[in-house]
Amino acid sequence: MIPVCRIEDLPEGESVRIEAGDATAPIAVFHTDGAFYAIDDTCSHQDASLSDGWLEGCYVECPLHAALFDLRSGEPTCLPARKPVRTHAVTVVDGMLYVHPAVQTVPGRPVHAAPEEAVA
Repeated sequence: MIPVCRIEDLPEGESVRIEAGDATAPIAVFHTDGAFYAIDDTCSHQDASLSDGWLEGCYVECPLHAALFDLRSGEPTCLPARKPVRTHAVTVVDGMLYVHPAVQTVPGRPVHAAPEEAVA
């Protein structure tokens, strides 16, 4: 479990990049549509930070080549990206936002250390 910030420090429509340690790549955390989502920060098409992308509802557009990713599933919705990014579980405890990094991948889906649903 990785502490991110207090929920009031991540306003609606904003994102933050966190370093998850040696075990995983950086993670982008988003606050949109009244919920929090976390995905791998690096675009699966080319090395670009998704936390620097444009947020539209539950989708983030890569700032490099405009690939669009669904924050709920990590799936790309258009080219040039073809591979999904991992999603990570998010929880809120006493006003503090936490990310639970996916610990392994099984055919197309990450396995989470905590519930998968985003928390409002």
